[in-house]
Amino acid sequence: MESPHRRFFRRPGGVEFPLPPAPGTGIKSRAASGTPYRDESALSVPLLHIAILALVQGITEFLPISSSGHLVLVPHLLKWADQGLVMDIAVHVGTLGAVVLYLHKDIAAMLNGLWRMLKGRGVDAGARLAFFVILGTLPVVAAGYALNTLMPGGIRSVQVIGWTTLGFGVLLWLVDRYSVTVRRMEHLGWIDVALIGASQCLALIPGTSRSGITMTVGRWLGMERSDSARFSMLLSIPAIIGAGTLTGLELYQAGDAVLLAEAGTAAALSFAAALVAIALMMAWLKRASFTPFVLYRIALGVFLLAFIA
Repeated sequence: MESPHRRFFRRPGGVEFPLPPAPGTGIKSRAASGTPYRDESALSVPLLHIAILALVQGITEFLPISSSGHLVLVPHLLKWADQGLVMDIAVHVGTLGAVVLYLHKDIAAMLNGLWRMLKGRGVDAGARLAFFVILGTLPVVAAGYALNTLMPGGIRSVQVIGWTTLGFGVLLWLVDRYSVTVRRMEHLGWIDVALIGASQCLALIPGTSRSGITMTVGRWLGMERSDSARFSMLLSIPAIIGAGTLTGLELYQAGDAVLLAEAGTAAALSFAAALVAIALMMAWLKRASFTPFVLYRIALGVFLLAFIA
């Protein structure tokens, strides 16, 4: 039986993608009516499935290799149903925790800078970085709202994911190969941040990779590889918070203890995977290029187009 909260459309080949819930069937609506919220697709996911999906999301979220391409590939190869809205939220909460922990010094500097500014002590580097993150987030918020209004179901084509994974991977290699490296994150200006922020709009097309496109523009602007990745991860924080907060609160208010326990497991696993992936990526980018990530993206894009699309 179809879940009351998760509807699907099936493309030729059998891959299922979630559509938005029908009116009156969301978490809040069902809680208000006295009907317990049960995300059947999430509840039916065994622990092994939760573990693999959480690890895949955790590893791919911040690497420039497109998490959406992997979230299409894994269920298709293993013949699994969609993991459900709750698992989507849980793994994003886990990755959020990982990036906040890894970048805690930058985040502390931003908060301290904003506090000093409010106390009339001027705008220091921390406050300036906080304003940069806000500025870089505004374009994708506006574009995401417009896309959700015009296309509530989003862009779900596997062909699109395959081509964007492939094409933007090649673009990353070209920019990384031929751009100079002369700037650190501290050297960014308002126009630079606006360009990087605007590039996130392209990541609304699945397969582009939000981290990949922001790192690409950062390198085009002459940033060091590790600094382009660092700023990209800072930009991810408000995006992830905005995407998960409301639905996560509604889930908590629904009070399903079993569902919350499964979501907690997924969040913990994605947190651990993301933290390790971030540390390894940053260590690599301090001494080498994006080429391994590009080669992987090309292979993934070709595989999606040849065997799934």
